This record gives sequence, structure tokens and C-alpha cells, in this order.
Amino acid sequence: MEKSKVLVVGGSGYIGRRIVKASLAEGHETYVLQRPEIGLDIDKLQTLLSFKKHGARLVEASFSDHRSLVHAVKLADVVICAMSGVHFRSHNLLLQLKLVDAIKDAGNVKRFLPSEFGTDPARMRDAMEPGRVSFDEKMIVRKAIEDANIPFTYISANCFAGYFAGNLSQMGTLLPPKDKVLIYGDGNVKVVYMDEDDIATYTIKTIDDPRTLNKTVYLRPRENILTQTELIEIWEKLILKKLDKSFLSKQDLLSSMEGLDYASQVGVCHYYHIFYEGCLTNFETGEERVEASELYPEMPSFCLRNDTVAASFRHHVDGAFSSSAS
Repeated sequence: MEKSKVLVVGGSGYIGRRIVKASLAEGHETYVLQRPEIGLDIDKLQTLLSFKKHGARLVEASFSDHRSLVHAVKLADVVICAMSGVHFRSHNLLLQLKLVDAIKDAGNVKRFLPSEFGTDPARMRDAMEPGRVSFDEKMIVRKAIEDANIPFTYISANCFAGYFAGNLSQMGTLLPPKDKVLIYGDGNVKVVYMDEDDIATYTIKTIDDPRTLNKTVYLRPRENILTQTELIEIWEKLILKKLDKSFLSKQDLLSSMEGLDYASQVGVCHYYHIFYEGCLTNFETGEERVEASELYPEMPSFCLRNDTVAASFRHHVDGAFSSSAS
């Protein structure tokens, strides 16, 4: 089967650049949206130019110019949006409504993957304020997609390992603790930790797969599901040292929101749902939801339990492994 042509929106971002690389690696003709709003961000510009060097095609378009968006969309069969949805960086999820309008007017797109890649928003209708804002906005985008009869795939990738594994899920840092570690609740709630490169590879595998059309795809290989306590134990074995542990109750976590800035409050809410409610693992997939590792058993997943764990920590926290072990 001929491979689809892919347009990546947000290709210079944290997950977007990995999706571009995965698309090229899988042999897809790959276009990357280049927005004039990039301004003087030299890092993003160099990232885009590196894609061009490896065979991607840059397409200039702006969310403030509908015609340019339509032109870009018409170049591809599949559109993948990877715009940021986290408040501590940038939060642009509702800009996707303009992309939906462009896809609708272009009329040629066979599949649209909006910017999700985290917790399934359809299961978070009872989420806490203000953390629910991300889920609500993703559902607004979903409704626009489905109202326009645009074929879709939604990717639920759970916890990015770079943000949740290498730091032992500690808030406010990306580095693993050397002496003391904070445990949420009893530390025994199951969480899904996914390597970002695996997320990108799984995402690209779905785009030409009829089994994933108009469905939510969960990325949660069995090997990647473990508790915070199990994650900490892996780290302790690597550094040959036991960490001092303190336990944070649900009440104390929620009380800590008082006085925090908005972005931090959103983050605390998400930690509550993940580490206390178990929102990533307390359900089974159904007809409209499929599990990626079952669809693609040939995919070797990032496995925190196996002998590559040291390399995994090094990959996500450069230099932290040696400094913590010393």
C-alpha cells in the first residue's frame, strides 16, 4: 500500500520533532509547517532546517492566514498536529480549530491526528478545576473534527518518560532526587510511562492502519505500566542507595495548590488524577478504543523493567545518572 503524505504542525516542538523523524524513518513524504510566528527563535529554525536536510519539505503557512493553511493541508493525506498543550510552556490547543476549518475546506485529508498525546480527555469529564481546562479544550477540538466529518485518530500516550520517569515523578524538576523522594499517596497506583520516540513511532504506524480509523489509540504496553514505588526501586538499584521517602496525602497535595500560579495549579490537578485516582489504568479499552502494543506487537517498547533501564535514565536525564550514583 502506498504510504500517505504527512503534514506535521508543531514539528519543531518536543513531541513534534520526534513525529517528523518517525515519519521520515517510515518512508513517508513529510511536510512540516513553518509558521512566520517563529520570529527570532533560532533553535526552532535550526530544527526545521535539519528536517529539510533529512528530506522533509517545509511549508510556510500561518494560523492567521486561512488560505495558506488550506494550501499546506492540500499537500498531504494525513495531518498530525503536535502543538503544545501544557501551561508551563505554551498553550495553543484551540488554535487547532483554524486547522480544522482548513482541513474541511481542503477536502482531501484522509486522517487528522489532533494534538493530544496525554490522558484521554473523553474520560476526564469530571476532572478538577483548573486542571480540566486542557481536557475541555481537547474535547472542543474533537467535537469540531467530528462535526465536520473529518476522519481522525486520537492518540492517548499517557506520561512522557522525559517528564515523569527520569525524575521519579517529582514535581518541579526533571532530575532524579539524590537523597529524598516524595511519594504520592501510598505509591502503589499504576501509571503508564512512555518513551517519546516510541510515542512518535506508534503514532506514525496508526496513520495508514484501517483498524485505528475514527478511534482512540492507547499507548500502554504492559511493560510500561508500573507504580511510582516500582520506579523508585529501579532507581535505587541503579545507584546502590536507598532514598529517604516521605508520603504526600491527597489532602496535602490539594492544599498545596493554594497560592500557586495558574500553570502550577493545572499541574497539581493532573498529578492528582494520575497518582491518586489512577486515571491512566483504571479502565479497559472498548470498541472505540484500541491498544497500540496489541496492534503492533513487533514494536520493542521502552521497558523500565529490563536491563536497558540505566540507558533509559541517561537518555532522559543527561548526566544525572553518573552524578547521582557518585
